[in-house]
Amino acid sequence: MENNMTLITEFILLGFPLSPRMQMLLFALFSLFYAFTLMGNGTILGLICLDSRLHTPMYFFLSHLAIVDIAYACNTVPQMLVNLMDPAKPISFVGCMTQTFLFLTFAITECLLLVVMSYDRYVAICHPLRYSAIMSWRVCSILAMTSWIIGVLLSLIHLTLLLPLPFCVSQKVNHFFCEITAILKLACADTHLNETMVLAGAVSVLVGPFSSIVVSYACILCAILKIQSGEGQRKAFSTCSSHLCVVGLFYGTAIVMYVGPRHGSPKEQKKYLLLFHSLFNPMLNPLIYSLRNSDVKNTLKRVLGLQRAL
Repeated sequence: MENNMTLITEFILLGFPLSPRMQMLLFALFSLFYAFTLMGNGTILGLICLDSRLHTPMYFFLSHLAIVDIAYACNTVPQMLVNLMDPAKPISFVGCMTQTFLFLTFAITECLLLVVMSYDRYVAICHPLRYSAIMSWRVCSILAMTSWIIGVLLSLIHLTLLLPLPFCVSQKVNHFFCEITAILKLACADTHLNETMVLAGAVSVLVGPFSSIVVSYACILCAILKIQSGEGQRKAFSTCSSHLCVVGLFYGTAIVMYVGPRHGSPKEQKKYLLLFHSLFNPMLNPLIYSLRNSDVKNTLKRVLGLQRAL
């Protein structure tokens, strides 16, 4: 038994139990979604870099969100596509732990970036005269850097607790990537501390930040209703609605998966929720921001018009 626990050098991701024909169909579909994710977020990132009119705190944070979404998708989707083509192909222990660490880092960073973006909208609408002073480039850089640093540090804590665990003979991970709770189920030791830390981490980076976003938008709503101009109200609602859509999609699925009841939801249901969270959220974010944001749409039109002229 001791040898079996120390010789585990790779895992097999079970993914989705489907027929080969359905797996090929999903491979084509997910490859298309993956391409849209890279193209959409890359476009948002490129537009922000190209147009000086988008060099504002709001779009600075949006560029970081686009980077996180690209990295988020690149961490999970390629491995999922490999599994769809060859379900029996294993992933190395080091590769699995790296994927777990990166997934947690990008997920936590995105949580915190969404909080920072809501704070930016709160200051812009509730304190417009002091906006430039409060949201200086120094403050914006510190907020963005802090989000990344906290994401890395919290992920390192989970990884440090995960690595010493011995694993049993079973190498089969009931997931489409190395998700931390699925990995913990294969451990031969007591994982109570790990599970407690996962829950505590989820509460601290999901429930707490989501509550602060709700409070921020309650204040924003009150401020918008006080605006006399109908045009001003429409612009404020347009600016905030895109962010609210992204917040709802991201936090809604994440809270159900990591903070919701442990024994109430079937495992397969949570697996599909995480598929939506890791594949569709990064793809939908640039679509939401481009369709509901006049600045991004106008910049895209200008860039496309310039290219046609050339």
